[in-house]
Amino acid sequence: MSTSTENQSGSLDGLKWALAALILIAAVVGNYLYTDMSILVRVIGVVIAVIAALGIASQTNKGKQAFEFAKESRMEVRKVIWPTRQEAIQTTMIVLAATAFMSLILWGLDAILVRLVAFVTGVGI
Repeated sequence: MSTSTENQSGSLDGLKWALAALILIAAVVGNYLYTDMSILVRVIGVVIAVIAALGIASQTNKGKQAFEFAKESRMEVRKVIWPTRQEAIQTTMIVLAATAFMSLILWGLDAILVRLVAFVTGVGI
């Protein structure tokens, strides 16, 4: 019995995606056509249309998988140990110092190579 339910849901997925896309297209076209209306009314209409399209899309197999993925991602983000402000500042300073040091080395190497090429070719810069 669950197999037939999955098959029915799977066969309707294309229709659900088409309906969600149609709602989003209608929101864009409606926003464009009704430029004379209040911006607040248009924004509310677009937000409602986007929520409706997301609601319809979330009823598909891919939509359910995406929702599960988002929930799992949120749980993983909670497990992350974020650096303290002091650690972030120290790391930033190290990156800035290393970048400045490497830029000076590359600038010096470029200057040497330009002079070497000018010497070999006889073309002064």
